[in-house]
Amino acid sequence: MDDNQIVYIADWGNHRIVQWKNGATSGQIVAGGKGTGSQGDQLYHPPDVIVDRETNSLLICDENNRRVMKWPCEDGKKGEMIVNNIDCWGLALDDHRFLYVSDYKKHEVRRYRIGETNGTVVAGGNRQGNRFNQLNHPTYLFVDRDQTVYVSDRENSRVMKWVKSAKEGVFAAGAPSRNNDLTHLYYPYGVFVDSSGVVYVADLGHRVMRWREGETHGTEIVGGNGGGDEANQLYHPTDLSFDRHDNLYVSDQRNHRIQRFSMKTNSNYRRK
Repeated sequence: MDDNQIVYIADWGNHRIVQWKNGATSGQIVAGGKGTGSQGDQLYHPPDVIVDRETNSLLICDENNRRVMKWPCEDGKKGEMIVNNIDCWGLALDDHRFLYVSDYKKHEVRRYRIGETNGTVVAGGNRQGNRFNQLNHPTYLFVDRDQTVYVSDRENSRVMKWVKSAKEGVFAAGAPSRNNDLTHLYYPYGVFVDSSGVVYVADLGHRVMRWREGETHGTEIVGGNGGGDEANQLYHPTDLSFDRHDNLYVSDQRNHRIQRFSMKTNSNYRRK
């Protein structure tokens, strides 16, 4: 999602990034879409894409090619590899132009200055596990203005918060076990944190959850009505984002659609 309400979708199964402009009835392929492969104009199962506004480019996690690509937003014929040899899943870019990448096989998050090749571990990196200094299959990320990293720690069914330079994380959402009640998460994926520190999580249990700081349980703000394709249902949501008008966009994976919810009319949603 960019400032013009243009949505960029990582179409994992079709190996491409698709752009949908506000009000459009069809999308436009802006990266990949040329079959599976490792050439500069190809992608292979991309799970995440973010917009680098300063360079008007897309940063793409190219999972099966084990690389991160930089691709021009406009008229891009091919991309440029900026990070390689990484089993990436999620990406984030902070206000200081540091790039954060989750590595789900090394169970860590690394921070890179654009142009660096090695990066620095900022979360996890202590082998697979469920201790506070460990992660187990990290997926999507969010980084706030203080460079605090929020990580969806999928196999531990929790979202962990790692402040800058911390040696271990703390719970931001979820509990030590997996369930689909309000005190737990069930395989969390996409994560978003607002300016008040409220955490929003796309939960594979067919819902989006909100967790306020210090709460021991979350609130279902959309979904939570079983897996299905009705307007009030989700089926394995994997990512989420907000626009500047408080609309929530959810990647509804098994329904092969992006759902938009107006949070101004949602009684379960209180942004302030």
